[in-house]
Amino acid sequence: MFGYVTVARPELKIKDEETYRAFYCGLCRALKKRHGLAGQSTLSYDMTFVVLLLSALYEPPTETGSTWCVIHPKGRRPIVKNQILDYGADMNLLLAYYNLLDDWLDEKRVSANLGSELMKKHVERVEEQYPRQAQAVREYLKEIAETEKKGPGDPDGPAGATGVMLGEILALKAEDPWSPTLRKIGFYLGKFIYLMDAYEDLEKDLEKGNFNPLIPWGQTRLQVADRVQEALTQVMSEATLAFERLPIVEGEDLLRNILYAGVWVRFDEISRKDKEAMEKGGSGHGV
Repeated sequence: MFGYVTVARPELKIKDEETYRAFYCGLCRALKKRHGLAGQSTLSYDMTFVVLLLSALYEPPTETGSTWCVIHPKGRRPIVKNQILDYGADMNLLLAYYNLLDDWLDEKRVSANLGSELMKKHVERVEEQYPRQAQAVREYLKEIAETEKKGPGDPDGPAGATGVMLGEILALKAEDPWSPTLRKIGFYLGKFIYLMDAYEDLEKDLEKGNFNPLIPWGQTRLQVADRVQEALTQVMSEATLAFERLPIVEGEDLLRNILYAGVWVRFDEISRKDKEAMEKGGSGHGV
């Protein structure tokens, strides 16, 4: 996961900030408990959204508490514990493992190989428990690899593959009445994540000769920004429309903060820095 699905903190209420931190720290503790330090290192904002959404929808029995944190040593941090956080920890590890494995196969990065080896035994247990989700991740990476071999084309294909994968992860219960809606949210949110990652990495990928689906649209982020923003707006409109169909009462303000504002934080930051760099006579990429 890439960290694009986060909160817009200036617009966040104090109680929602506390809830978000408690779930983020709760996911961190669940990763460490279930998968050790290697698992804990995979913590992501994107999966924090997943556990927030599923917890708000299904309302599982949830414990609250606090814990000490090495990264935040000043005082104890609030945490929550429930079965969905355990599920999120397993999915976080699964995604991180296959991303590392893909990096090793594509770029022969030693760090990626070492990281994937440390997670391998834990991932095998996750795959045994969640075969549907594991298969979705493998099929996603296979489709992305095939797309990259063909070269840049229509980004909607690989973006859709990302969406299908994330939809299966959001669909906690395959035959649940809410699974079709959750899959739809995941589908469009996955497309958003894929396009955002391609947008952020465009110039870096061009410099390194790497695949990027946005290359046919332009050679700099400034050239593609308007078209990317339009595409991102379309997919998030569909994601939020699906979200509003869910019977969520507790936590709806926090989830709306993420879906309506938080997902745009990184795009706005990148666009602002690119424009500032252009005004100063730079190359137009300010990050």
